Amino acid sequence: MDMTVKTDGGRSEAERVARGSVTEGAARAGLVAQGVIYLLVGVLALRIAFGDSSHQADRGGALAEIADQPFGDVLLWALGIGVVGMVVWRLSEAVFGAVGPDGRKPHMRLLAVVRCVFYVFVAFSVLAFAAGAGGSGSGAGDRESKDVTARVLHLPAGQWLVAVAGAAVVVAGVWIGARAVMRSYRDELKLAQMSRGARRLVDVTGVAGGAARGLVFAAAGASAIRAAVDFDPDRAKGLDDSLRAFAATPLGPSLLGCVAAGLALFGLFSFALSRWRRV
Repeated sequence: MDMTVKTDGGRSEAERVARGSVTEGAARAGLVAQGVIYLLVGVLALRIAFGDSSHQADRGGALAEIADQPFGDVLLWALGIGVVGMVVWRLSEAVFGAVGPDGRKPHMRLLAVVRCVFYVFVAFSVLAFAAGAGGSGSGAGDRESKDVTARVLHLPAGQWLVAVAGAAVVVAGVWIGARAVMRSYRDELKLAQMSRGARRLVDVTGVAGGAARGLVFAAAGASAIRAAVDFDPDRAKGLDDSLRAFAATPLGPSLLGCVAAGLALFGLFSFALSRWRRV
């Protein structure tokens, strides 16, 4: 009996360690993939800020840039597999809980589910692009935003649904930006393993990058609310349109340049997370 209990306990511990290793590898691969996408989107947005409007500053534009590189197909598949790693990581958090004292609480599991669903969509779009099935080409993100908004607007209570969804995205953007400014990400880092220079670099990229990312989310959510109020799906904006809208403000291309640089910094921040984040 005792031997059976010990054997079962040893097997459970081995399974837990194996699951942890798989999850950690998936998470770190996913964070690298996320960094690549944000870095490229930031660079493309910077080109737009400096007058080159021939590129789309969104996920489709980033994928097109990768496809044009030597061994682009291989890189696209690697990127897609990396995003699948994000799906695995967030699914693991939803099922087993995340790191930290609050990781197993219901609201954290729900947040993990939302993130998992989001990355399922991203992974599908990247892998579809890699397979040549389209779906993430030039301007696809903006078209999808308008198409989805148009369909929802014509549902019963469609205006309310779009407005609520837009408000939720605005809140998410404010939350992302606030957490970045407050440096809440430090709670998830292996600070003891980081040098002073590394911590400084992470703070610069994390604060500036997270604030820019939150601002873009908030702008996209605000456009959805406006689409609901005006009953006009063309008011809804994807990532590229949301970024270009910054250049139309009184601050002009300089504001777009700042936001673009922030998104590129968030890409670098994601690379840092792949090294030092606790999973």
